[in-house]
Amino acid sequence: MFTGIIEDVGTVKHIEKKGAFAKITVESGLLPSNVKTGDSIAIDGACLTATAISASTFTADVSSETLNVTTLGSLAPGNKVNVELALTLSKPLGGHMVTGHIDATGAIKSIVRSAENLELTVSVPSGLMPQIVKKGSIAIDGISLTVADLGADFVKIAVIPHTLKNTNLLSKKEGSKVNIETDILGKYIEKFFAKKDSRITEEFLSEHGFFGKG
Repeated sequence: MFTGIIEDVGTVKHIEKKGAFAKITVESGLLPSNVKTGDSIAIDGACLTATAISASTFTADVSSETLNVTTLGSLAPGNKVNVELALTLSKPLGGHMVTGHIDATGAIKSIVRSAENLELTVSVPSGLMPQIVKKGSIAIDGISLTVADLGADFVKIAVIPHTLKNTNLLSKKEGSKVNIETDILGKYIEKFFAKKDSRITEEFLSEHGFFGKG
């Protein structure tokens, strides 16, 4: 589990594809004291497991599912990636609950600069839109962001200077692919209302304690 608060912008040093799988090596300033073999690390929002660690790099295996659903398969040496270590009990939850399980990829449709801020419009598969609400949370390349506005198949994100400075968003261009993870709470709510018998009625609210007993 992660928070979407990026801790480092790492650099891809090597990526090797082996059939349906891949092995990726990333250079990061978080190493080696903060990470040990077997730890979970999010790279551009995708949860990976560190299999080897050196003084400045870590290596992780990338499954076929992750390659198919994320942008990791298109990375190349020199690319900048967002790095976040797994959430611990001593770590503040400054963003929102991010699982590291990417739902789909989208594309940056437009980038509008305003003073030091940035407004991104990102395409989102329409099937994910019921899980997204205005002013709600979404993870883009692992970054916890707030949805400023949304349409049938896109979200608009207002990015503050601190986020620009501490993530890889400055390296993105119009057309760049990004990883998308919707808020896990939205997933549970959508599943609940997908049930045939899930209707919000006075009886339902009373049963679940929303009405006090007079």
